[in-house]
Amino acid sequence: MQTPDHSQEPCLSEAVMPMTKSAEGPPGAVDLKMDLKSPPQSAEKLQNKDSGFLDGSPSESPGLETTKGITAFQTLVHLVKGNIGTGILGLPLAVKNAGILMGPLSLLAMGLISCHCMHILVRCAQHFCHRLNKPFMDYGDTVMHGLEASPSTWLRNHAHWGRHIVSFFLIVTQLGFCCVYIVFLADNLKQVVEAVNGTTSNCHDNVTVILMPTMDSRLYMLTFLPFLMLLALVRNLRILTIFSLLANISMLVSLIIIIQYITQGIPDPSQLPLVANWKTYALFFGTAIFSFESIGVVLPLENKMKDARRFPVILSLGMSIITALYISIGTLGYLRFRNDIKASITLNLPNCWLYQSVKLLYIIGILCTYSLQFYVPAEIIIPFAISKVSQRWALPLDLSIRLVMACLTCILAILVPRLDLVLSLVGSVSSSALALIIPPLLEIVTYYSEGMSLLTIIKDALISILGFVGFVMGTYQALDELIQSEHFLTFPNSTTFT
Repeated sequence: MQTPDHSQEPCLSEAVMPMTKSAEGPPGAVDLKMDLKSPPQSAEKLQNKDSGFLDGSPSESPGLETTKGITAFQTLVHLVKGNIGTGILGLPLAVKNAGILMGPLSLLAMGLISCHCMHILVRCAQHFCHRLNKPFMDYGDTVMHGLEASPSTWLRNHAHWGRHIVSFFLIVTQLGFCCVYIVFLADNLKQVVEAVNGTTSNCHDNVTVILMPTMDSRLYMLTFLPFLMLLALVRNLRILTIFSLLANISMLVSLIIIIQYITQGIPDPSQLPLVANWKTYALFFGTAIFSFESIGVVLPLENKMKDARRFPVILSLGMSIITALYISIGTLGYLRFRNDIKASITLNLPNCWLYQSVKLLYIIGILCTYSLQFYVPAEIIIPFAISKVSQRWALPLDLSIRLVMACLTCILAILVPRLDLVLSLVGSVSSSALALIIPPLLEIVTYYSEGMSLLTIIKDALISILGFVGFVMGTYQALDELIQSEHFLTFPNSTTFT
């Protein structure tokens, strides 16, 4: 299999788009615009630019936008913090769904496979950069050119669909993230409000005496909707960078406090099952791949490095740190709370102001992150839509689509109000395709005509089959849980404390 020559000039990420004056925005506003004369090419450009957001985290792309070349350490920091989102808070329940032994081992395997798939994507992108003498290559372009290199005539004739498929899963993934955020916001704010009367400053002797009557979690989601609609109207990436910074600070502080708490007073784990039921394991797969789905940030980071030849080492080191953190949080969280573990570990924290502040900090962080995740599908869909109308209708249509999309994410969250199931659904449906199914198949179509070993073909086929089986089983089990759950119709989300 051909290995790209990294000694040549590295691909320059199209994630860094030129800043142009907004035709529709207020005077002096700086915005990122696409070429409306050619919608397919525009979508292609944004696809690469947006890929930096695709990790379920708030931080990586805005920093890259203003950096001409990042060091190896900066790349490592971007990669690690780009993986820390809401997914990590659901990993303790995921470990419960897999078993105290099977869960950590599966997270380790998932981390290794995800890292390998990221390496595959980078190799294929570099291969086509050098082969076609292009300065950059995004995820969608790489898949399209991979299909063009396929020995199959049918695949070559339909190569453009590769880019469309990637764009589709990007949109589904990002809107799925937004739905997860809305459910997370509602669950955590509801718990804080319910327990406000019994919240104490004593975190060691914490007892809730009175619970305040509260409204249904769906009403909390609707309460957030006006704020989400305002965030969706933000069209300036520089403004989003401010939200990114706030989100990073609040989530980092919260995560440190959570780790400090779950490492105290861990009970005897001998009674916990080593391996859980296969049905709940399907839910584990969806949540785990949701957490590891950061493949979209890989190419922008690699392309922006000053010395791209060091990126494979940085990628391996970063994914090792992430995998170790995921295994630690997931295992310790399950050991600490056992069968009482909730969809987000923040919902298990004690009812004192220190840990209630963690929930409030995460609420702030997720609110800030919503606008960043929303930016990706908006900038793929909206330019194509406004290219079909006259310039006078461009701004009204732009704003209308943003408001409709924000309402859509809220409606979907109301329809799937269980955080654990919406995590598993998003991970199984879209994240598995981008992170596990597409990269191995891309390697086959890219290098098959140049000669591949049978072992490599078998390896790639097994990874794609694993991703597809996880996609089918995870999606089926999550939908089945929704249908059979008594909470699906009544939503009794009342929070209780001891």
